[in-house]
Formats: sequence, structure tokens, C-alpha cells
Amino acid sequence: MRNIWKHSELIKQLAFRDIATRYKGSYLGVLWSVIIPFLMLTIYTFVFSVVFNARWNSGSTNKIEFALIIFSGMIVYNLFSEVANRSPGLVVGNVNYVKKVVFPLHILPVSVVLSTIINMLISVAILIIGLLIFGFGLHWTALLFPLVLLPLILFVLGLSWILSSLGVYLRDIGHVVGVLTSALMFLSPIFYPVSSIPNEFQFFYKINPISYVVEDTRQILIWGNLPNYQWIAIGTCLGLLFSFIGYKCFEKTRRGFADVL
Repeated sequence: MRNIWKHSELIKQLAFRDIATRYKGSYLGVLWSVIIPFLMLTIYTFVFSVVFNARWNSGSTNKIEFALIIFSGMIVYNLFSEVANRSPGLVVGNVNYVKKVVFPLHILPVSVVLSTIINMLISVAILIIGLLIFGFGLHWTALLFPLVLLPLILFVLGLSWILSSLGVYLRDIGHVVGVLTSALMFLSPIFYPVSSIPNEFQFFYKINPISYVVEDTRQILIWGNLPNYQWIAIGTCLGLLFSFIGYKCFEKTRRGFADVL
């Protein structure tokens, strides 16, 4: 944390540059960060609520509510998937920084996590606008969203440090991560409630950190219920431990980056 705070200004510059570079040269620019979530939301809502005729256990048949429920889960999942998919090529794609002895390479994953969070906030704003427009209201529990998201942020930060260092030595790791993140989307309760998971598969839900955050996000943003504080406490401690391990792995392996690249 001391090292991150020391380079906080540089991290912010890299994060905003990353956002600007992502949409550089496109006609719609940052608007794509709004258009893409809407398009994916429309597709998933049509497939699951119309084609498969899926319904949530809330007892409502309102397709708008179903869409907002899915969207809230997608917001959390996209934070994880974007960081995970970009991390393996992070150091490899910034060879110039590796050659600079004085450049703090460990802040590259931090800047990616920060830019992803900023991009995610646009989707959160869309969700809030949707809740207000369609009469679902905005609950005071929405203020707890940063607290609910904290365990996942710590987890993806540690994961980004690990994957970015592995990506230097194992170039195939990027393809493996892409497959795993796609599978995890359907193994997490994004398109279905936890109660619909058979008992024999509940174990996979319990070891999936995304599941808890997805459920708590819906509870506080859509239904106005309090989150699972027990998981937040345990998840934050585990996230801190995992991010510490990830940082140590990155620092241990970075000594060979210049030789490999």
C-alpha cells in the first residue's frame, strides 16, 4: 500500500491514458462504454427471458426487472473478466517500461484495475438511471456498494499481479484465462438466482468469490437489503492475503522480465 500511494499520481495518469487510448480513433469514443453494455444486456435479456422463458425467484414476470437484475451481475463480472483477460499481456505489451530500471512495474496492474473501475462506474450510473426511470427507486443501501466491491477489487488486484508476471514466461496463459473467464460467467449466479443451484453444486458457488459480490450487489442496489457482512469481512481478509501473495510473486519474478523480453 505504501508503494501504491507513493506512485498514486503516476497510477492515475496511466489509468486515464488507458481509457483515452481504448477509444482513440473511434467516432463514438467513450460512448462505446455505454453502448456495449446496453447491447449485451439486450441480447442476454432476450435469450434468457424470451427464448428460455427464464424468471427470477422474486415472483415478478417483469422483463425490465429481469434485465436490471442481469445487468447488475454483469457489472461485477465485467470488472473481474476485463482485468483477468488484460493482465497476461500487460508487461509484454509495455516492453519499454521493462527496460527502464527506475520505472515501478508493479503499478501497471494497479492502473488497469483503476481504469476498469472507472469504466465500471459508467455501467453503475446506467443501472441507477434505469432503476429510477422504471420506478424501482434508489435505496440508501446503494451507499454500501464500495464496501461490497472491496473484496473483489483486492482479489483481482492480486490476480492481475500473478497473471501479468506469468504472461511474460508463459504466453499461452492468455488463451487459458480467456476460456476460464467465459466459463466462469455461466458458473456464477448472473443469469440465475443462487437458490436454483442444486445442492450438490453449491460447493462451487461457495468457492467462487464473484458469486457473493454479485448477490450482495443485487441486494443493495435493486432490492434495498443489507449485504452479507460476514462474507465482506472474510472476503476482505482473503482479498488482502491474495493481493499480498500476488504482489510478492510479481516482485519475485520481475527480475527476469528484461532477459525474457
